[in-house]
Parts: sequence; structure tokens; C-alpha cells
Amino acid sequence: MAAAPSATAVSTAALLAPIRAPTSAFLRRTQLTRHRDHSLKCRRAGPIVPAAAAAAAGSSSSPSSAVFHGECFVVGDNIDTDQIIPAEHLTLVPSKPDEYRKLGSFAFAGLPSAAYPTPFVAPGEESTRYAVVVGGANFGCGSSREHAPVALGAAGARAVVAEGYARIFFRNSVATGEVYPLELTDTGAWKECKTGDVVTVDLSNSVFINHTSGKEYKLKPIGDAGPVIEAGGIFAYARKTGMIASKAAA
Repeated sequence: MAAAPSATAVSTAALLAPIRAPTSAFLRRTQLTRHRDHSLKCRRAGPIVPAAAAAAAGSSSSPSSAVFHGECFVVGDNIDTDQIIPAEHLTLVPSKPDEYRKLGSFAFAGLPSAAYPTPFVAPGEESTRYAVVVGGANFGCGSSREHAPVALGAAGARAVVAEGYARIFFRNSVATGEVYPLELTDTGAWKECKTGDVVTVDLSNSVFINHTSGKEYKLKPIGDAGPVIEAGGIFAYARKTGMIASKAAA
């Protein structure tokens, strides 16, 4: 029996197929989606530390889409969207800056404190110290809420490195442009990493490095989803490439 395609490969193709050849029907559907749920109209914020600047403690640098460096937050298998952002916070509208930041403050608020005594966002804070989330299999399972990747991005996380994803979480991550959903080629990394470990995610070389443990892991290439995330999401990418009219021309 042939092996099933990875969630990353399938979801990337499914996401980008309508972009390559948009139709009026597709655009009407996306416009209706945006009217119904404002989470696609979110902005990217939070600390990204390029690896090249890691040696300069306390220095500020412009964000890099190629290399992320910082501390990681480690979770296990089957982290569902209710653990990422509990349902009671879904009334927050990410297109409103104050509510976007507040949404970030609730990222991973649904994790059981007994299993995860260190909070992703410290009490009283709106952003996290952890630039990278490390997870196991089936990350982002459960309901299809777009607020899940938005909450992580609003808190300041820039990438999730996991063994596998629920397809809808992968798609929502790319569509919103909030976090890079990166898939490991092998299993077990989350068991070998600890929250607070210093890590580097190198997209161009498809590698995840844990500097604290000295171990290195291969990542599956993000492929065509990368430029969409870099642009800030599916609508920003469509405007950037001329597939839909820019806001200035609209």
C-alpha cells in the first residue's frame, strides 16, 4: 500500500491551487469568509530574533523570514485548538489591534497547568518569550478555528515545529500568515527538547537546531506555502502577486 501523503504536502497544494487560478466564484467565497470571520485580516507582530543577531545580546534587528532564533516552548501530541485558544476568547476580533494583542495573551491558555506548569504567556503579559513552539503529532486538531494560529502569532511565536498537523490548522496558519507550520522528517524531537531551550529554525536549509542539547533535526521544506506566509497571508499574497486588486486600487 502506498504511503499516505504528509499533511504539509497535501495542505499546501490544496491551499495554493485556487490562488494560481482564482475565479470570480472563489473571490466571492473569500469575501464572504472575511465578512463572517475577521481573523483573516490580522497583522503580524511580536519578537523575531534573526540568528545572525543572536550574539548581540539586547540588540534589535529587522525580522528575517529565513532564520528564527530564540527559546522554544514544548508541547506533546494531539494539542487541540481549544488548548491553543479556548472557545470563550473567540469573540475577540483580530483586526482590532487591542483585541489582537489580547488574543495573544490567551495563547495556550487551555493547556492543563499540571502538565504544563510554565505558561506560554506570563501572567499580566500580552506577548511570549518563546519564538518557536515544538510539538508532537496531530498538532492543531479539533475545531477549525482560525483564531488558533492567530493567537500564537499575536503572542509573538513565529514558527511551530511539529511531527504532524491537523490539515485545517496547517491551512489556517498559511492563510493568516501568522506562523510557519513546519514538519519534522523524524519523530521524537519534542521528547528531546525542553521548554526554554535555545533553538534556531533555518527555513532555507530546512533544519531545526537545538543549541542547548546540541541536536539537529531535518525539516520538510515549507514549499509554496512559504511565500504566502511571508507576504502576510493568502489575501496579502494575492494582492502582492496581482491576483486580486490592491487596497489602494480597490
